[in-house]
Amino acid sequence: MSLRFSRTLSAQVAGLSLWPLFLFAGAPDPAVNFQACKNRWATCDRARLTLSELTEVTLAEHMRNTSDCRNELVSCDRTRLAPAEAIALAVALHDSNVLDCKEGIGNCDHSRLTRREAGEVTAAEHQRKISDCTDGVSPCDASTLTESERARVGLAQRQRMVSDCRDGLGQCDHATLTRSEAREVSLAERQRNLSDCTNGWDGCDRSKLGRQEAMEVDAAAHARNMTDCTEGRETCDYSVLSPSEAGALAAAERARNYTACLKGRGYCDRSRLTPPEAAAIRAEPGVAPSVGSKP
Repeated sequence: MSLRFSRTLSAQVAGLSLWPLFLFAGAPDPAVNFQACKNRWATCDRARLTLSELTEVTLAEHMRNTSDCRNELVSCDRTRLAPAEAIALAVALHDSNVLDCKEGIGNCDHSRLTRREAGEVTAAEHQRKISDCTDGVSPCDASTLTESERARVGLAQRQRMVSDCRDGLGQCDHATLTRSEAREVSLAERQRNLSDCTNGWDGCDRSKLGRQEAMEVDAAAHARNMTDCTEGRETCDYSVLSPSEAGALAAAERARNYTACLKGRGYCDRSRLTPPEAAAIRAEPGVAPSVGSKP
């Protein structure tokens, strides 16, 4: 067969394989067309919808337009709303604007507020300024605060600074602390350092520990190491175990190894079995050497 003939035949076969697509390209499936109309796709052919489908599509379009209007999208067409829907929309948009103005979010339009609402918004904005200064979360503008409000803000800021000193957060100004506050902060710092050392966390400064505290920290570290060794963690330091602890750990490991060999589950080292243990395993019916075990 010549190369030219082969190419011609391949082209003919390809054309035949696409023929069904050409036949049905102009007549999409009715269900597909229905979904296209519900989703406002360009392929929608409303003329091919049944009466019930057209009703459902029209309802979906109306609900979508109502939603667009509620969300103040440019695609909203208010002329398509029923009178009751238009009233409900106006009420919802007004209430939403009032809430935005009171909370200082969104696009607040003060011109749409009533006189009483404007007064409430002004009061809410003032309280928000006080909170900004008191909480220290946002920039503080104390220019519009009264003398009593500034005093209250100053007290809150000092309390927050003392709290930061106790918790080791923020910028602590030790020089401004009173004698009693300095004692509280010093005690909190000592307790925090003891906690860091006891748990083996970064930030531990052993030079700040008392003799009894150092003993407690060493005991906690020893217990933590024993737990690491018992659970086979890589952080275990076998060199610091006492003879009794090492013996107990070895006994527990021998028991684990025997159970693994006996049950055929887990790592088994048969070379570490005692003669009675090996004999017991050989006598156990149906027990096969475990994977990774030594013969």
